[in-house]
Amino acid sequence: MAGRMLKRRAIILACLSVLIAAAAVFGTKVFRDQLVTKPKKIAVVIKVTEDSMEFWQVLGDGVRAAAKEFGVEADVVGPPSESDIQGQIAIVEQAIEEKPDAIVLAATDMNLLVPVAKKVKDAGIVLLTVDSSLKSDVPLSLIATDNVEAGKKAGQAMADLLSGPSKVAISSYVKDTSTQIERERGVREALGAYDNIEIVGTFYSDGIEQKAYETMKRLLTEHPDLSGIVGLNEASTVGAGKAIRELGLAGTVKLVGFDSSVDEVKLLEEGIMQTTVIQRPFNMGYLSVKTALQALNGEKVPPVIDTGSIMISKDNIYTEENQKLLFPFVDQ
Repeated sequence: MAGRMLKRRAIILACLSVLIAAAAVFGTKVFRDQLVTKPKKIAVVIKVTEDSMEFWQVLGDGVRAAAKEFGVEADVVGPPSESDIQGQIAIVEQAIEEKPDAIVLAATDMNLLVPVAKKVKDAGIVLLTVDSSLKSDVPLSLIATDNVEAGKKAGQAMADLLSGPSKVAISSYVKDTSTQIERERGVREALGAYDNIEIVGTFYSDGIEQKAYETMKRLLTEHPDLSGIVGLNEASTVGAGKAIRELGLAGTVKLVGFDSSVDEVKLLEEGIMQTTVIQRPFNMGYLSVKTALQALNGEKVPPVIDTGSIMISKDNIYTEENQKLLFPFVDQ
């Protein structure tokens, strides 16, 4: 009798051991599955978080739309000013400390952000760039407008507005940003094909609308023979437009701009600006998250993704297609 009880107890203990081992294996698998399905974290570091800069607000909308669709965590951060290069570097370094799976960077300076980009790689974090490139092979992909081509479009649009001997100024933003350099190159290439057009210079606003306004107002006062201004981003365009408006030079001094903020739409409607290059910031933000996730999943991603650009004027601003570009929404 005692022998049978001992045998039965041994069988029960053996069964319990099997159950405990199975539970441990199952628990480990569940934990492992939880790790696999844990949402990826992506830090998107833009050039400026100022609310008045609509380009970056719309890009952020694209980031959030993609994050919701693909089930990832995406934080949009950046310095308060586009000229705060050291501030952006510090933000990237802080992002590295927080160990996201990927960082998407819109570099304020194509050279000065290179060392921190290397730190991102050394930390084992995937790096992509959006809008602006780096002089580095660290980023896996650049999601941006073809800025040289966009600059050529702006330059050609200005040339088409002018006749006879003409002087043109370029209203720019942060000097060593890749987008600025490429757009200026495109503008100069296009205008350089015309013997009657003289470029009087490039004037930098550090991405500050008020500075662009003051600079262009002073330039227009000192050079009453100026025929046109090409603005290379939202702030430099709006600042120039406000100077033209205040001096009563609408239509006399032609204005070609970049981007599509509410203020720029008003400049078009008032006839102060004749045409503007529209980018696709929503698409940039959306595709930056999608591409980062593809890279994290081991997929090969294109080194450059061109999000395109088109010209919009008062004549075509109200078409359905252009209204969607001017006022992008998640459900479009």
